[in-house]
Amino acid sequence: MKRLPKLLCVVLTLALVLGLCACGGGKKGGAIKVGVVNNPPSESGYREANVKDMEAVFSAENGYELKTAYSLKNDEQLQAAQGFITEGVDYLLISAAETTGWDEVLKKAKEAGIKVYLFDRMIDVDESLYEAAVVSDMAKEGETAVQWLLDQNLDTYNVIHIQGAMGSDAQIGRTGALDEQFASGKMNKVVQQTATWDEAEAKKIVESVINSGEDFNVIYAENDGMAKGAVAALDEAGITHGVDGQVIVMGFDCNKWALRELKAGAWNYDGQCSPFQAKIISDLIKSGSAPSSKKIINEEKGFDAKTITDSDIETYGLGE
Repeated sequence: MKRLPKLLCVVLTLALVLGLCACGGGKKGGAIKVGVVNNPPSESGYREANVKDMEAVFSAENGYELKTAYSLKNDEQLQAAQGFITEGVDYLLISAAETTGWDEVLKKAKEAGIKVYLFDRMIDVDESLYEAAVVSDMAKEGETAVQWLLDQNLDTYNVIHIQGAMGSDAQIGRTGALDEQFASGKMNKVVQQTATWDEAEAKKIVESVINSGEDFNVIYAENDGMAKGAVAALDEAGITHGVDGQVIVMGFDCNKWALRELKAGAWNYDGQCSPFQAKIISDLIKSGSAPSSKKIINEEKGFDAKTITDSDIETYGLGE
């Protein structure tokens, strides 16, 4: 049998070794598979910005293979998360519709070696089941808003409270501080009802109160869209609102259009909620090291119609 030249043997051997290394490289040579369970972008301007941020950061250009599932229903989110586990993603990212019901799914993720990151909202599970939670402090958002309202020193506080999706971290946090005021008797609960983040439902709630003839002077809506619906009802009834108006209007999320309403004096207060968690999570994933803290808080603030500036709108406003 004719022997191969020595140089050719060396080349073939190197090629074989490199080929074996490439086959055994796993994640080093391929995209990082990420499954994101989130609320749909249609939920609000906040969520639209959050979804776009996730898609931009966890892109193919950045070395990721992204799978997404969107729902406002907890059971559908749980099914989607289980599907991602079955598919074998490397990381599971969750913004839960509700705080409860996630124990078994997260245990299955851990058993499968899938690392879990929470974003935007906390859930009620043992912290050993997730790597870290990159979230807003929803309770602090509520406390900041309610303190601002107390600082207005109104003679009476007759409040229409329009809640978000019941059981969500955002709803629980933004409701908590106001419930304390109702319980103490400092504020009167005219109505407390969920509109599930929906503008049209919020409008119906306010219309119902107006038609009942009951007095109110504050609308505390747990997102900007619901505040917008509430204002539409006031406008149709000829009730003034905002700075020097009959009704104080409060929202959350800081969409640019909402902050412009604030600066125009049509609203009174808007609480910030940052939707940008993706880069923080991506940096943690690519660092390969455990986070220094289980909970990473986005710093946020509240804005007053009398002090907000154009610079604030450009810096903190979401969307266009």
